Amino acid sequence: MISEATGGDTSYGRLLVALVCAAVATFAQLYSPQGVLPQIATDLGVSADRAALTVSAATLGLAVAVVPWSFVGDRYGRRPAMIVAVSGATVLGLGSAWMPSFELVLLVRLFEGVFIGGVPALAMAYLNEEIRARAAAVAAGWFVGGTTIGGLLGRVIATPVADATSWRVGMTTVSLVAAAAAVAFVVLAPPERRFVRVHGEGPLDRARRVLTNLRDAPLAGLYLVAFLLMGGFVAVYNYLAFRLVDEPYLLPAWAVGLTFLAYLAGTISAPRAGVLAARHGRYPVLVTMVVVMLAGLLTTLARPLWLVLLGLVVMTAGFFGAHSVASGWAGARAVTARSQSTGLYNLAYYGGSSVLGWAGGLAWHWTGWAGVVAFVGVATSLAVLVLWVLVRPATISVDV
Repeated sequence: MISEATGGDTSYGRLLVALVCAAVATFAQLYSPQGVLPQIATDLGVSADRAALTVSAATLGLAVAVVPWSFVGDRYGRRPAMIVAVSGATVLGLGSAWMPSFELVLLVRLFEGVFIGGVPALAMAYLNEEIRARAAAVAAGWFVGGTTIGGLLGRVIATPVADATSWRVGMTTVSLVAAAAAVAFVVLAPPERRFVRVHGEGPLDRARRVLTNLRDAPLAGLYLVAFLLMGGFVAVYNYLAFRLVDEPYLLPAWAVGLTFLAYLAGTISAPRAGVLAARHGRYPVLVTMVVVMLAGLLTTLARPLWLVLLGLVVMTAGFFGAHSVASGWAGARAVTARSQSTGLYNLAYYGGSSVLGWAGGLAWHWTGWAGVVAFVGVATSLAVLVLWVLVRPATISVDV
């Protein structure tokens, strides 16, 4: 294990903990409404699909903000920009829960997502600049592991608190936990030693930097992989609940909610995949994780509930392992526009969540769970093809 960052006396372990705290601070708030949507709908007098917009508004804000945040990081530094991002997200998270109308809740959640976007947009560029290349692969795994912890905490904390009090108190409790994590990030995040400020860029210069990444075939392949895998992953979690509350399982809603504990498999697999990538190269580990995701997906076709849940755990482990490697690689491969590469990766990642996560519902409507598995299976298989055609050639001479 590498114990120090490349820049001077900066502690490698301190950077890892800081990034995990940043991930928890933001992603807990991003998903906290998901477990309390029925209470939001009842209290604010809206339908279930409109209540779900409280999640979509934040993810939309995140998606549109990741690339602009990359330019902010280039101008003012990754660490200072991330401090602004986690602080702003926490303040807006506390405020969103107490807005008097549904429309104001959505508006504040939208801006909260804009601030949240600064963390995934800049984290990979921050760590790739500050630590050794192989250590960065491990650190990327820990950051993704932190996002799984945050996403899980946002759901499992808000729901029981809301049951005992209200959805507003539930979301506020999550924001207070996020505030503690944000303070920890500010205190622990080491100063940047290798950051080079970008001066005097105009809109055309920024556009050229984005296009630099899009013209790189392996990077474009990694963006496509993010779109396909995240879209398929969200589709599984969106529509598995419909299967579990129906015949033959007839699970109550609280039991279906426990399926999110499968995220813990990602908490374990993400950093582990980073370690394996550092030892054996990113490409073989990434392909292996995608295959593991596909194997878990196919296992969910089984009828026994324990096999369905086992398949969900395996699929989740494979997905987050693949995401940790791919997201770190997207930052590491880009040399002249690293922040923009991370931003484009996250734009594709959350774009896949929005587009394919919704489109999986058409498959569910037409052919049930088998249709969802077929839909996600095609997306996952296409990801393998993209890796073979676009990404693999870059590894023939050197694994970067």
